[in-house]
Amino acid sequence: MDNCIFCKIANGEIPSATLYEDEDFRVILDVNPAAKGHALILPKAHAANIFELPDDKLQKAALLAKKVAAKLKDGLNCDGVNVLQNNGSAAGQTVYHFHMHLIPRREGDNLGLLWKPGKLTDEDRLDILEHCSL
Repeated sequence: MDNCIFCKIANGEIPSATLYEDEDFRVILDVNPAAKGHALILPKAHAANIFELPDDKLQKAALLAKKVAAKLKDGLNCDGVNVLQNNGSAAGQTVYHFHMHLIPRREGDNLGLLWKPGKLTDEDRLDILEHCSL
């Protein structure tokens, strides 16, 4: 896509701090990091979200996330790593090019990426099972 900033970054048209690159993906440091080492996995071929990303590329992205997260955890000596991926504005997506966030975490860092657990009601459980089971 001509106006997609992540397409331009992934394909080297815009410089980035690249941690990894192959024929399908580029992994970069986020320029607005939530924490030291916050990285983004960007496919080189445009897909707006997880629903548009081909299955083989999604599988490769997941394996790449595991590999990069392990390197970040060891290299930065952090306590954990969030792997996040948003689809649609209601889910927090602001750039409409599939990407995965890898955010190194430390105990007590107060990043606020967690949510308060709710309760699964019987009504919601039945509705979800009826409409969303595969």
